[in-house]
Amino acid sequence: MYAMYFPPFPPGFLGSGKMALPTPPISPLTIINPNSPSPPSTAASPRTTVVLPGLGNNSGDYRGLCWTLRDGYGIPTVVAKVSRLDWFRNAAGLLDSNYWRGTLRPRPVLDWYLERVAEAVSEARKLCPQGGSLALIGHSAGGWLARLYMEEFGWSDISLLITLGTPHLPPPKGLAGVIDQTRGLLDYVEKHCAPAVYTSELKYICIAGRYIRGARFISNPNSDIIDHIDNNKGASELVITERIVGSAPVAPTMRTRFIGQGYKQAKITYIWLLLSLVCGKADVWGDGVVPEISAHLDGALNISFDGVFHSPVGSDDILRPWYGSPSVVQKWINHLLN
Repeated sequence: MYAMYFPPFPPGFLGSGKMALPTPPISPLTIINPNSPSPPSTAASPRTTVVLPGLGNNSGDYRGLCWTLRDGYGIPTVVAKVSRLDWFRNAAGLLDSNYWRGTLRPRPVLDWYLERVAEAVSEARKLCPQGGSLALIGHSAGGWLARLYMEEFGWSDISLLITLGTPHLPPPKGLAGVIDQTRGLLDYVEKHCAPAVYTSELKYICIAGRYIRGARFISNPNSDIIDHIDNNKGASELVITERIVGSAPVAPTMRTRFIGQGYKQAKITYIWLLLSLVCGKADVWGDGVVPEISAHLDGALNISFDGVFHSPVGSDDILRPWYGSPSVVQKWINHLLN
């Protein structure tokens, strides 16, 4: 089988004091599209959920998220089975002349991933109550791969797509120093996959993180650079800090400069193993890998969270929570519950 189903914690496991899931407060979310309707707050039968791993991640990275969904909220959850070595399969794209022209198509290069998703969806259907629907949660590249899956395999039994830190938009063309390291894959998704919607039949919810703001390598003295969001600050204080006119800007650090270059253009560590998508700008907010403006889609319900890190790898539920940390999940879980 190509799907991994995470069972509940064994009795008393959380009581051991070793693996308890903390729920510290985080800054309130910002809804970018306030006119979109909100799902009902009352929980009936939750959607059975399939988690799609991001580039370079493996299935085990989402164990905590799956346990939070199942044990905390009673949501049956399956994660597509992916190992880190699986991502080296993408190297097959190098043999395609379209790779070098920047017009690479997702298939057949990504067929292996789509097959893993199909297996996970099949497993999730067995857990789904009669008449129920499925939800897809795509982390990072798993979000646009979910869109590709729905386009290629259909979405008749899928009613919700939640993307977490997904680089949805292809990099802008014609900018010096900006190269599309997906070699055309996101162009294909943008042109050939159905646009995002927020309807009673199908909802797209795109969640972005505002963990750190990037900086130019050659900084503009008139720009306001803020290193990162302190979770101990209130949202109003953060807004004031960013918008004070004539105040002395915080000096960019080497860290923010490197983060900014990641936001500006895709950076690669061996054949898409690690990928951070681009928006063509360095001095923008993002989750440390994907810029906020690249993680939203026209037509979707777009949400941004302050202080949220991109990946489960390198995250900390208290000091550096990611999208799947318990304290962050509680902010978007209402969209997953019917």
